[in-house]
Amino acid sequence: MGEQQLDVVTADDLYYVPVSEFDRLRAKRLDAVEEAQTFALLARLNTLYMIARAWSGHLGTSFSSLEIMSWLFLREMRNLDAGPQACDVFFSSKGHDAPALYNVLIALGLLEQDQIHHLRRIHGLPGHPHVETPYIQANTGSLGMGISKAKGMALANRLLGVDQKIFVLTGDGELQEGQFWESLQSAVNMGLHEITVIIDHNKIQSDTWVKDVSDLGGLEAKLRAFGWHVERVDGHDIAALQRVFRAVDGVRDKPKAIIADTVKGKGVSFMEGPAMKVGELYNYHSGAPNEQEYASGSAELIAQAQERFKTHGLGELKIESAVRQPRKPVLKVERLVVAYTQALLRQAETHPEIIALDADLVKDCGLVDFRARFPERFVECGIAEQDMVSMACGMAHRGALPIAHSFACFLAARPNEQIYNQCSESSKVIYVGSLAGLLPGGPGHSHQSVRDISALGSVPGLILAEPCTEQEVVALVDFMVNGTEESSYLRLVSLGWPVPFSLPANYTAEVGRGTVVRDGDDAIVFGYGPWMLANAWEATERLATEGVSIKLVNLPWLNRLDTQWLRDVIGPIRQIMTLDNHYVHGGQGDMVAAAIAELALSPISRVTRLGVTELPQCGTNDEVLHHHKLDVDGLFASMQQAWRASPATVGPSQDAPGAGRRG
Repeated sequence: MGEQQLDVVTADDLYYVPVSEFDRLRAKRLDAVEEAQTFALLARLNTLYMIARAWSGHLGTSFSSLEIMSWLFLREMRNLDAGPQACDVFFSSKGHDAPALYNVLIALGLLEQDQIHHLRRIHGLPGHPHVETPYIQANTGSLGMGISKAKGMALANRLLGVDQKIFVLTGDGELQEGQFWESLQSAVNMGLHEITVIIDHNKIQSDTWVKDVSDLGGLEAKLRAFGWHVERVDGHDIAALQRVFRAVDGVRDKPKAIIADTVKGKGVSFMEGPAMKVGELYNYHSGAPNEQEYASGSAELIAQAQERFKTHGLGELKIESAVRQPRKPVLKVERLVVAYTQALLRQAETHPEIIALDADLVKDCGLVDFRARFPERFVECGIAEQDMVSMACGMAHRGALPIAHSFACFLAARPNEQIYNQCSESSKVIYVGSLAGLLPGGPGHSHQSVRDISALGSVPGLILAEPCTEQEVVALVDFMVNGTEESSYLRLVSLGWPVPFSLPANYTAEVGRGTVVRDGDDAIVFGYGPWMLANAWEATERLATEGVSIKLVNLPWLNRLDTQWLRDVIGPIRQIMTLDNHYVHGGQGDMVAAAIAELALSPISRVTRLGVTELPQCGTNDEVLHHHKLDVDGLFASMQQAWRASPATVGPSQDAPGAGRRG
């Protein structure tokens, strides 16, 4: 890295403003408004750097919130130097804007400057806020939790005699979550004037305009009807923000809400929401800019920042640079979401009763083509999974076949009661949860869905399955549409992953039965999903060089097991291992181990369960797999350890090492 004064921005380099330049800006003692506007601009450039370096993040909502965050931390937050427990409280309920918050904290010296290089890296800065990071006051997960958490903080502070203002930033798409509206009334009843909620009203949610999904209508009137004090302001106008915060200071009998009208992607012309063409989806909610987009965007921001520094008499703005890590080479991979898109379209051609419902994730769930081909059979439900599932339940009762889509972490948890209720009515709904399992590791544990099998596995009348290849996606979709009267849950890994084996050409999905993808005589491993089975395959190949022959079985069914098939596929083998892209407790391994125990095999079998055993780490995929010992090296070591401790090698009375991962 080096310090540079820039005339040309190249596509190979990334640029950021060092903390020393923020210090120089603040030492100039400009007018508060001028200082905050320039501070926000520099933080915007650093946010672009951080997300580009990580190849992942949320630009649009980070950019829309930067003036708000900058003003709050420069002028509204009291006692910052006293530490995160003693100062006033700020947290973002939407959480996607974490890169913006991190850069404000770094610029103020509240986080180490080196952290600007470690977004979405293990032991770095999580993709979504986590309280292990200094000055992060609340984790985010499903949206809508913010005001409820703030109420709890305010009540605890009153009990303990602590004087703190509590600022909560929410998104406007987040207002589709029921918990937001549930939280409003009691805050008024309790007179929680300590709370100020700022709504980042950038008018665009993940994919499209809020008004086209669930129009907020008279938002000011709605909030006032709940008894809140309400102000409205241009969220990029620092002087207006200053006036509004002074206005709410005097309100001492009720909570306050500030509706801040903002622009998603503010500051980079082609990323700004109003630049969208009619019918387009917003392209900068998540992900990272490509090389040319970064070069163009950073050039815009650097030019603005240089001009401001000169205007303020600060001379040249010093910029530091780093070389962007290259993209990983494109391999031949199984792309399950792409395969799902095609499978859904084929089924919809012959099943006019199919209706696809989406929870504001039309791109991530592979529904863009379906929406274009069958617009009358596509329902955008927004950020409201509970509402979506109950809508699907009603559709099913009137002869439709609804297929409800969201990220697995949200679909299994937030509407869990609604799914149980739907299945209790013996209707048929198909649920599709993408972004399933431990990977990708960048978004952090709120999005790493490693408890959905346990959350849904016991629901009667609900079949759970996870495919490992594109071919298996097609087979499972066909089964779920045509082969069962029960409801089902399709768990999809969103990453493309190379799989070193193929399923039989005539493969069909048979409930409770799997497929041997690698033969062996000494031990047997059951698993599912692309990356888990691919890593296990490589580990078993390595074990074969040591003379250990392992049978690898793809078992896509997560809560159904044909015990006669199980007995047959195990045969004389008594060393058994299970692999879970999920917490070990409550995963498929529990089901397999319990079934083997009931088979009462003789001689007795030994089952070792491998999977996630702690809160998932945030980082690159390689870092996360290595940390959780689910990469090839980790699986090889665990399988080798289990084999060496097996009854066949050490006798039936010796226990295997690795307690906590075995059944």
